[in-house]
Amino acid sequence: MLSGFTASPMAVALSPYSLGDSISVEFTIGDGCTAVLTTQSSTKVYKSLGSKCSEQVLEARIGSGALFVVIPDPVTCFSTARYSQKQVFRVVSDSSLIIVDWFTSGRHESGEKWDFELYRSSNCIFAEGNQPVFLDTVLLEQSSPVDIAESMHEYQVIAMVLIYGPKLKHVQDQVQENVKRLMSQQLQIPSTRLGCCAKTNSDNCLVRPAFIASCSAFGPKGMGVVVRVASTTTEAVYRFLHHQLAGMEPLLGVSPYS
Repeated sequence: MLSGFTASPMAVALSPYSLGDSISVEFTIGDGCTAVLTTQSSTKVYKSLGSKCSEQVLEARIGSGALFVVIPDPVTCFSTARYSQKQVFRVVSDSSLIIVDWFTSGRHESGEKWDFELYRSSNCIFAEGNQPVFLDTVLLEQSSPVDIAESMHEYQVIAMVLIYGPKLKHVQDQVQENVKRLMSQQLQIPSTRLGCCAKTNSDNCLVRPAFIASCSAFGPKGMGVVVRVASTTTEAVYRFLHHQLAGMEPLLGVSPYS
């Protein structure tokens, strides 16, 4: 377990996302401070030993006027892997937070597509008094009635971007506008045919776009925005993240995912 990390006015830390039976880390982002947590490459979750599950728990307290930015590369679960992560963020009224949480289907270039046993990711934001602001869990398990690969169709990447707090209002507004425009354009042009899905009465295959994004507000007075993405390629999500988070450059000195 790693604990007691307190951010200075500007701190950048490599995420301790690494493989092992279990890893737990705690952060305190001091009042008025900015901290960035990132990775150097995708987190690889290897084959499970029996029923063991690789676990990660991250908890952060974000002070008044502070900004915490969590921008990792995606999690990639290998065949038969089991992975679970929980991220808990405790904020005050003027804390700001960005979370990017995303994962791929596996080593799909090698033919491994949604071949892992379990993937679970929970993200929770609590305000003062332990009041829940955002509670979200993604769970994919092979023992479910529907096979993971079947339910995902041809999509290879699932992502969530969470933008919260007063420092990020300009980023939220721009992202909401961008996503609305992007999906409006998607509906106006023919989508890429992604294999033959369910047949219609006219014997035409259903067509799904190669990239889908949605955006919605949450929290008191709509202080947060959550964006959800499904894509057939990892590269498309990297481009999307770089474009949507470009407004962070004045706050961080660099544009995320550049």
